[in-house]
Amino acid sequence: MANNFSLRGAVDLGALSQAKQAQAQADQALQNAPAGLVIDVTEADFQNKVLDKSQNTVVIVDLWATWCGPCKQLSPLLEKLAAEYGGKFILAKVDVDANPQLSQMFQVQSIPSVFAIIKGQAVPLFQGAVPEAQLRQVLDQVMKLAEEQGLTPANQEAAPASEQTEDPRSEQVFQALNDGKFDEAIVLIEELIKESPQDETLQAMLKQAQFMKRISGYQVNEIMQKASNADDVSAQIAASDIELAGGKLQECFSRLINFIRTHSGDEREQAKTHLLELFAIVGDQEPLVPKARRDLASALF
Repeated sequence: MANNFSLRGAVDLGALSQAKQAQAQADQALQNAPAGLVIDVTEADFQNKVLDKSQNTVVIVDLWATWCGPCKQLSPLLEKLAAEYGGKFILAKVDVDANPQLSQMFQVQSIPSVFAIIKGQAVPLFQGAVPEAQLRQVLDQVMKLAEEQGLTPANQEAAPASEQTEDPRSEQVFQALNDGKFDEAIVLIEELIKESPQDETLQAMLKQAQFMKRISGYQVNEIMQKASNADDVSAQIAASDIELAGGKLQECFSRLINFIRTHSGDEREQAKTHLLELFAIVGDQEPLVPKARRDLASALF
């Protein structure tokens, strides 16, 4: 991986000074923090230290290398926030040079790369060094997701069931979706939205439920055959839904962006509106979405 950087030997003195200051702040913060919040992880103990622990507590994985300048800025900041968040997550540091199999597993393209591991599932967060304010926003979103998944801080035991106050309708929503009762799920979500109209999670759940209802009636082979006609906007929209449901995000986004680039008028507007809806369903935390938004802007202008 290091061979991709032709300026590996160059030293940015300003960045080096900032990195040393950040590391000093991180060391100070960790002195008063609970033990075990920042750990070094290798291929040998990844299962035990990361995957197993993620069943109960969020694990943030920082993939870094000793020669990486941005890593020297980001890693201390992550360590400081791990201490500040007081056990809401464990920070697992992975040296990609020493652990190439882990680097391949995460499909790392550049470093630093940061992932959240929640109940054994990896959620990509960002690549490169980011400002502290942005990092806090990302971590707050992850903590909210972790709370919804029932995870607990690293230094606390799970609350007894009698103390949990989750609205029982939330479980009813998931059960209805699992049973294919999409109309029932939509009604329940809309009830929750009336009580919490600013809740972005509920808004996203509604869009996902509506999406699941829509694709449940699709005849896949027939739609994909119709989509061979590049000028049929309805077929292109339906085909993009099928690709999204199958996890083919790149194909889904590219299909609609290509249509928008080569068409005009009402049909172009239909494709654009639908693509924006799919962005909302997937969420901007998915790395392909920001790139697709830029491609959409290029196609429009």
